[in-house]
Amino acid sequence: MSFTLLGLWNRVVLGEVVAAPDLSLSLQDILNKARQGPLYTYPTSLTQGIVPKGIHSHNDYWRDVPFYTAISVGAISIEADVWLYNGTLHVGHEQGALTNARTFASLYINPILDVLNSQNPVNSTFLTSKTHNGVFDTSGGQTLYLFVDLKTDGPTTWPYVVKALEPLRSAGYLSSVNGSTFTTGAITVIGTGNTPLNLVQPLSSRDYFWDAPIPTLNSTFSNITSLVSPIASTDFAVNFGPVLGTSLNDTQVALLRAQVATAHAKGIRLRYWDQPGWPISTRDGIWRQLMTEGVDLINADEVGAAAGFGDAW
Repeated sequence: MSFTLLGLWNRVVLGEVVAAPDLSLSLQDILNKARQGPLYTYPTSLTQGIVPKGIHSHNDYWRDVPFYTAISVGAISIEADVWLYNGTLHVGHEQGALTNARTFASLYINPILDVLNSQNPVNSTFLTSKTHNGVFDTSGGQTLYLFVDLKTDGPTTWPYVVKALEPLRSAGYLSSVNGSTFTTGAITVIGTGNTPLNLVQPLSSRDYFWDAPIPTLNSTFSNITSLVSPIASTDFAVNFGPVLGTSLNDTQVALLRAQVATAHAKGIRLRYWDQPGWPISTRDGIWRQLMTEGVDLINADEVGAAAGFGDAW
C-alpha cells in the first residue's frame, strides 16, 4: 500500500496506527526517509500492495472518506445513492442527509478520475501508447464496479447520471458493450434503484448497465443477459427470510444454490444486500457461506472487517 493510502487506512480503517515491529534505529531511519527519495516510489504506486477482493462497499458514501476507504482495503465495488435537485446529483441515504458539497461529481467522479489518471501517467518517456489501468496497482485489469442507486424519479434522473459520466467516458475508462461485444474498462457503471431498464437494455451500444433482480432471472427477467446486467442483486432478508444461528438452513441453501446456478449460467455475478450485521458471528458466518457457495460480491457495511482486518472470518 502506498504511503498516502497507508496513512488513510491507519486513520479510517484501523482507527489507530499499528506499532511497527522492533527494528534497529538505523533500519527504522532508512524506512522513515524512504518516501523522500526517488528509489522507493513510482508513478502508479497509490494503491501499491492492495489486493482486489470481491467486496461491495454498501452505502459507500457513509464512510468517513468515501471511495478511498473502499479501495484502501481492496473492495472492487462501491455504491452511491443519488438524488437529482436543480440539475445536480447529490449523494446521501435520505433527503435530510444531502448537502451542496456532497455531489456525485465531488465524491465519486472526480476522485475516481484522479486515481485513474495517477495509474495511467501520460508524461512518462517509457510509454509507447496510452494505458487504461484500473484503480489497483497489483491488478491493472480489475474493473471497479460503480453502482449508482437512483433515489429520485428514474426516467428524469438517469440522463443526468449518463451525462455525469462524461469525464470517465472521454478518458476511455468505462466498460462498454457494442452489439454482442463486451469491453472491460477500469470502471463498470451499474444503475440500480429507480434506474429504468428501458433506458438501458434497448441500447446496443452503451457504457452503463442495469442491476437485475436475482430471484426473477429465470422467470420475469429470463431475457436479461450479462450484456445488460453483469451483476444481479437482491435483498437478502426478503429473499431468504430470517437466519437462525450463524448459517443458512437447508431450504435456504437450496435456494441460494439454485440462484447462483441460474445467474452464473448467464455469466451474471451476484450480490445480496441487507445481510445480517449482528451478531458478528452471524454476519461472519453468512459472509463465509455466501463466498463458499459462489456469491461474487460480499455486501459489506464494515469493509475493513470484510477484508479481514480485525476479524478472521
